Amino acid sequence: MTDKERMLELHRILKEAGRAYYAEDRELMSNLEYDRLYDELAELERKTGIVMAGSPTQTVGYSAVEELPKEAHERPMLSLSKTKEVSQLQSFLVDREGLLSWKLDGLTIVLTYDNGQLLKAVTRGNGEIGEVITDNARTFINLPMRIPYGERLILRGEAVITYSDFQAINDSIAEESLKYKNPRNLCSGAVRQLNSAVTAQRRVRLIAFTLVQCDGRKFATREEQMEFLASQGFETVEYRKVTGETIPETVRYFSQKIEDFDVPSDGLVLCYDDIAYGESLGRTSKFPRDSMAFKWTDEERDTTLLEIEWSASRTGLINPVAVFEPVELEGTTVSRASVHNGSIVRELKLGIGDTVRVYKANMIIPQISENLTCSDTLEIPEKCPVCGGQTKIMSVREGQFLYCTNPECPAKKIKSFTLFVSRDAMNIDGMSEATLEKFIAAGFLHKFRDLYHLDRYRDEIISMEGFGQKSCDNLLQAVENSRRTTLEKLIYALGIAGIGLATAKLICRHFDNDFEALSHGSAEELQLIDGVGEVLAWSFAGYFEDEARLGDVRELLSELSLQEETSAEGDRLKGLTVVITGDLFLYENRGQLKAAIEAAGGKVTGSVSAKTSVLVNNNPASTSNKNKKAGELGIPIMTEEEFVQKYLQ
Repeated sequence: MTDKERMLELHRILKEAGRAYYAEDRELMSNLEYDRLYDELAELERKTGIVMAGSPTQTVGYSAVEELPKEAHERPMLSLSKTKEVSQLQSFLVDREGLLSWKLDGLTIVLTYDNGQLLKAVTRGNGEIGEVITDNARTFINLPMRIPYGERLILRGEAVITYSDFQAINDSIAEESLKYKNPRNLCSGAVRQLNSAVTAQRRVRLIAFTLVQCDGRKFATREEQMEFLASQGFETVEYRKVTGETIPETVRYFSQKIEDFDVPSDGLVLCYDDIAYGESLGRTSKFPRDSMAFKWTDEERDTTLLEIEWSASRTGLINPVAVFEPVELEGTTVSRASVHNGSIVRELKLGIGDTVRVYKANMIIPQISENLTCSDTLEIPEKCPVCGGQTKIMSVREGQFLYCTNPECPAKKIKSFTLFVSRDAMNIDGMSEATLEKFIAAGFLHKFRDLYHLDRYRDEIISMEGFGQKSCDNLLQAVENSRRTTLEKLIYALGIAGIGLATAKLICRHFDNDFEALSHGSAEELQLIDGVGEVLAWSFAGYFEDEARLGDVRELLSELSLQEETSAEGDRLKGLTVVITGDLFLYENRGQLKAAIEAAGGKVTGSVSAKTSVLVNNNPASTSNKNKKAGELGIPIMTEEEFVQKYLQ
């Protein structure tokens, strides 16, 4: 392959990866692999002197998606030149002072304030044109809606989701294949949601890193700007003032801290502290000359792949985990790494005994970066490791996942029953996973309904190890107590892929707690529910399309006494359907008002229809589509204050 042919191949690979990363919130390769290919292309361009039109080294980001309004940035947002060498940071700074700060791994946002109010928020987009996400930004948990400074102010910050919040969100998703891959992808999807209520659930925060414009104020240094932003109520990125001599020790400080740093970061940023000097340097077609990025040099080790463990989950998903000879990485011993799915197994061409190169992504998560042997001899198991049943490869979110097809697989049963009896589901106190294993092995439990006939086996249970008459009676009483429940808890207990308790509640309310209507709801109708996306809608609808499964649930329902979900506020707004639009003044955001309405038994939807009871809009004279629709249908339009006085006081 000639240099030019290789360059064209790299163009294609990097553009596909860039499109997936920036516009579709998914990843085709690791950051490490992307950087390697990018550097190879840049070296070939230097070697040949040829830079093709549209080269990834000359373009910035990717085009904004169509669903959100677009807006041109007042000042172009450029990428930063990057290095992995501390010495290059020193050469860049020479004898001047600079600020060294985190390079955060989220989604860059441009925020504009005027008269002390948040005017608009726009994503980075392709650097020239971004997407307007102002309503979503208003749900960020740490972003000030008002600031003391009254003149026009523009800043840039990174929208991020912390690792701890990311873990909590993933823990609430039962289906492994539906879990989010990393905080950056989740944050990007949350920020660019069409429904700001979904954004509000994701606990997005904004960390400011650059002051772009501040009418009426002049600053001599970047540090003064950062202090000013902090004084206005913004959370600012952590930074350290450095000289050429102190850069190495400061880089060591950040590299040690990242091991426990809760905010995703993929490196550092160095900029000149002297603003006038930095601006005097100008820019290239792609990079500003007043700053540069430092990417972590991932510590890598070569080791031998010993085995791939395949573990089954309650949904039948069989997860691959690589086990290799232990190696030291970033100060810890590592011997295992998730391979995520069958697609990656195939891409890496794995085989037992292969020499694999492992690293910690962003110095935290063990991963395999490449396979040096590429024997491609690993067999994808045709039999489930738990039950020996037939396996099947299925496509989910453009990845290949391995599933056990045996409905009687013990792994499925045990974990399905464990979810069913859990506190947030049917809440059968004392029914542990170990107890369930015994009951399933003894043949007491085949379907969920069987739990409510365990009294048939009372004598056998009493004779089991760890049981006696009292403990058996207590357990059977807990089963009886669980018969009184709500439809939303039952739906969650069924273990439908991706359907957590919050989503179950949204769906049940939409169908007025009518199981028959709910079980026959189409995926298209389910997608109209705020907070229920396409993947969850198809998952839910598909569950009840199985007639045998639907029959089992109906049998289960005959054992239960469903109660209406009640709250401290009661049901005084039951039957009231509300649409909220525009800015709010009494409530901090729409999510808070929505929560108050739902707590009182009402329902909040995103669009005006014949079922809408009232439209809340602080600008009743607005000519917006929602106001027009409400007028056509004779639906009252109330200000926030009018609505609160009539319904919530």
